[in-house]
Amino acid sequence: MSRRSEDGQVTVLVVGFALVAILLVVVVVDASAAYLRRQRLDAMADGAALAAVDGIESESVYVRGLGERAAVDPALAQQLVADYLRGTGAHGRYPGLRYQVRTTPDSVSVTVTAPLDLPLAPPGWGTRTTVTSDAAAFVQVID
Repeated sequence: MSRRSEDGQVTVLVVGFALVAILLVVVVVDASAAYLRRQRLDAMADGAALAAVDGIESESVYVRGLGERAAVDPALAQQLVADYLRGTGAHGRYPGLRYQVRTTPDSVSVTVTAPLDLPLAPPGWGTRTTVTSDAAAFVQVID
């Protein structure tokens, strides 16, 4: 019986495990960057939605009161969200930032989207992704 030489077999295993470890590091670093961007966009969307709801009929609320319901003005909500994002410098911190405002008679929903350049991208993979966050604020009149 002849025995095959096993020289170099450990080298193949070490190289294989190193490649897997490097790939895991890349995935963890990119996922962490996306998570952190999402957290920041969550805070921004929350603030924008609250700013829009806070501005509903503010003059009439303080002069005449709310009555039975507080109506959300879609045009005013859109303007208040734009003012909030401009005031916080969001467009400067997140180039390519986009937002969408949706309203119902008693709520404001804000969706914020920003591109993210991934810190590590293996050859052949995309280097840019998009991160999106949603927030909503509701107006509830309770006597």
